[in-house]
Amino acid sequence: MPTLPLLSIAAYCGLAWYFWRSNRLDRHWPKSLVQGLLLGSVILHGSTLIDAIWHSNVVGLGVGTALSITLFLSVLIFWLGQFVYPLASIQPPLLAGAAISIVAAMLMPPQHSFQGTELFAFRAHVLSAMLAYGLLTNAAIIALLMNVADKRLHHHAASTKGPLLPPLLSLETLLFKVLLSGFLVLTVTLLSGLLFSEEIFHQPFKLNHKNLFTVIAWLVFAALLIGRSVMGWRGRIAVRWTLSGFSLLLLAYLGSKFVLEVVLHR
Repeated sequence: MPTLPLLSIAAYCGLAWYFWRSNRLDRHWPKSLVQGLLLGSVILHGSTLIDAIWHSNVVGLGVGTALSITLFLSVLIFWLGQFVYPLASIQPPLLAGAAISIVAAMLMPPQHSFQGTELFAFRAHVLSAMLAYGLLTNAAIIALLMNVADKRLHHHAASTKGPLLPPLLSLETLLFKVLLSGFLVLTVTLLSGLLFSEEIFHQPFKLNHKNLFTVIAWLVFAALLIGRSVMGWRGRIAVRWTLSGFSLLLLAYLGSKFVLEVVLHR
């Protein structure tokens, strides 16, 4: 079996266990050591993706590879974001998900390759799409943590019964910052998709399963951000809308890719 993917999986699993235990017991290694180990894990993950994606002017992007790229970017965004925002407790589910995504990429390699990917517009579109998925994956994880924190608050659960979580208000503030960033990148993705579609398919927009669900997801995120700004939406409403929009995005790309490649073998 390939060595790099196995090393990357082991690194992510080890760090996920460390973060879960340290958040629970409030015992931490030196910050610089943890940041270095996490960066090393990200580099390992990125190395496993290079050969799977870019082969001269051909891009292979199966459902497993797409999932792995998304989680790779999510972890990279997390690593960069931790220098600016408090991101405690997001690490265990994020790193565990990244490890699972590498397994998925190994089990579900690309079945077909895209031709003519030397076009800058195409590469920019793919990169912005994966970046949007990465940001919105982090937003979904933060929303799940908000849900856990909200349940603890309403059930007066003791903090010793689970990992330490940031205050609910801090999580909410972070959620909308990440969500806004993801929404803006998703907007760029849709616009570049229109340009790419017109250049390749000779029509401005091809109404298929993927595009339809992506547009609906974009509308959900837009409504949430407008609702936050105009009507002060927060808390459980923010959690529900964030997870709904993210679920639509999963259906838009990963869902259609899974059905076509894994179920129908097309």
